[in-house]
Amino acid sequence: MPKKILFIFGTRPEAIKMAPLIDAMRNSEKFDTRICVTAQHREMLDQVLKIFGINPDHDLNIMTGNQSLFDVTSRIISRLQEVLAVEKPDLVVVQGDTTTTFAGSLAAFYTRTAVAHLEAGLRTGNKLAPFPEEINRRITSVIADIHLAPTPWARDNLLRENIPARDIFVTGNTVIDALFQVVAMLKRNHPDFGATFKGIDFTKNVVLITGHRRESFGEGFRNICESIATLARKFADVEFVYPVHFNPNVRKPVYSILHDIVNVHLIEPLDYEPFVYAMEKSYLILTDSGGVQEEAPSLGKPVLVMRETTERPEAVEAGTVRLVGTDKTKIEEEVSRLLIDRNQYLLMSRSHNPYGDGKASERILKILEEYFTGNFID
Repeated sequence: MPKKILFIFGTRPEAIKMAPLIDAMRNSEKFDTRICVTAQHREMLDQVLKIFGINPDHDLNIMTGNQSLFDVTSRIISRLQEVLAVEKPDLVVVQGDTTTTFAGSLAAFYTRTAVAHLEAGLRTGNKLAPFPEEINRRITSVIADIHLAPTPWARDNLLRENIPARDIFVTGNTVIDALFQVVAMLKRNHPDFGATFKGIDFTKNVVLITGHRRESFGEGFRNICESIATLARKFADVEFVYPVHFNPNVRKPVYSILHDIVNVHLIEPLDYEPFVYAMEKSYLILTDSGGVQEEAPSLGKPVLVMRETTERPEAVEAGTVRLVGTDKTKIEEEVSRLLIDRNQYLLMSRSHNPYGDGKASERILKILEEYFTGNFID
């Protein structure tokens, strides 16, 4: 009889990284795959579900306006009680470091259900940065039974925390699997994104910007926006494209500081397909996103990360990523360097991507098959 696997996720990044594995498991006769979305982020989640053809079996639809971490955590755990009672899965799969990840793994533990943690072992060592993600992933690691680490560095973090070596597997990151799938879709379908990117000249060098981190709210975002304003005036022939997150703590400083600069294009948050298109067309990327640090190097794009720390140091060590924090001077210097110095640009754009080859889902499928046959558990 097929083993029942329940995937629990609630945000766009989780959906992107879960999608290739869900697809692989649906094609296996050994698994009965079920999907539960918490909809911690509603709009941004739905468009990814559509792209990858994922139809949830359970939709908790917990998102409310101006929701707090208390609200999100309590609603997820409470509503998962019924889902777990109905499904009685053999294994729950969670991904990454969101509140859904932490709450989903805890709910599974309460029902004594085994947990597999996709993208396990990422650490900054600072429980407040990123907040609350660092604690979310640490707690999930304590609960999880199977740890699917994307890199050897992530595996070593888990070993230092006394996770048994037999329960840890280095798989690569499924975000590269998803990225390659979408790039293939774009080449095959040639979608028209003219309306989405109206007024943006992609024949020029484009700096793609994403920013939404909670720890940068306030002064950090003002610094980011002021540095972008300075750069846009300095490089009038460069297009600065900023899909602005819905959070009012982001939108207020962005629009107040950048709205009237001709070569700064403030657009609505992008669906995943046009975002991949924008990454492909960009010259460099300025971001505080974790996923972009993994994706952009596969497209040959240098990444400047507007955070003080990163749980993805492999890319920094490989040379594809540099940390610039929210310091105005550092952001301006590093962006200017890459726009002016071609050798520096090529050094970053041609570096090796440490996050995988697009076959992580295949490896994970085999690991989970072996888990249920008892081949790797002592």
